[in-house]
Amino acid sequence: MSDYSSDDESNEEQYVLYKDRPEWKDVTPVKQDDIDEPVVAIDYTKKFEDCYDYFRAVVQKKEISERALELTQTAACLNSANYTVWQYRRDILKGLNKDLHAELDFIEKIIIKQSKNYQVWHHRRVLVEWLQDPVKEKHLTETVLAKDAKNYHAWQHRQWVIKTFKLFDGELEYVNTLLTDDVRNNSAWNQRYFVINNTTGFTEDVLDREIDYTLFHAKAVTENESAWNYLRGLLLHDKGGLSKNKKVTEFVENLYESGNRSPFLLAIIVDMCYEQIGDGGGDSKYSLQRAKELCEALIGKYDTIRANYWQHMLDTLQSSCKDEAGASTSGN
Repeated sequence: MSDYSSDDESNEEQYVLYKDRPEWKDVTPVKQDDIDEPVVAIDYTKKFEDCYDYFRAVVQKKEISERALELTQTAACLNSANYTVWQYRRDILKGLNKDLHAELDFIEKIIIKQSKNYQVWHHRRVLVEWLQDPVKEKHLTETVLAKDAKNYHAWQHRQWVIKTFKLFDGELEYVNTLLTDDVRNNSAWNQRYFVINNTTGFTEDVLDREIDYTLFHAKAVTENESAWNYLRGLLLHDKGGLSKNKKVTEFVENLYESGNRSPFLLAIIVDMCYEQIGDGGGDSKYSLQRAKELCEALIGKYDTIRANYWQHMLDTLQSSCKDEAGASTSGN
């Protein structure tokens, strides 16, 4: 089996089309079945057209052989997003009882070069499932995430591996390292939530610890939406809700009194007001009047890009209070 680098430009001059290879003379290539006059005709290279003509032929024959396996490697290198190529390659690997660890090495090279390709990650996941061997997976995802810390496919693969094989040890430390590098890394915040949710759960002690952790980072960079979103997620597990956790309300009010007008700070205060109004009041700090003033400030100055949303929120608050007032009058 040739190495993945065989498709590099340095080896192009040595490449021989399949139609010119003696070992393929017994195969009749199958042309792509395009319509007579396509709206946009794709100008395939000779190498691509030749490879896929022979690929269609072996699939049609259901050939399981070493040469078919080598053909799928060329086809995958030419178009690694082709699902059929990978599925057929897996059929051949099983049929020939090939060394799947060697296949892991092969797909790793492709993933490193094309890490935003769903099909290559899926192929690797299937191999790991067959082998029941996740030993290299965390290292691979860390290699990819070192280049792109928010790579969705790498995070999905990492979460699957960690949860399936119970590899949670050290994960919070890894996430903390990523957040130290970039506190705005929403993927790392999401991973933190994922780890806790699947291990200790949000017990009272854990919740208290995580609130401290989040408030520290929110204060350091108040314009960081990721930390504020994580805080909201934490408070879903707090029976008091958004507006009744003393530590959070004190932090929010102190930050507001300091003159900070981060749209995310104002947004959480609006939601605290909405929560208190819905519960029938109970705290003068979180009144309808304050919510209206903050919505107007967000609309006019602090979050103009989402002005329509805040106008909707303002209308909802006013409508809600009118409904409650009407219900109260009717009850009397």
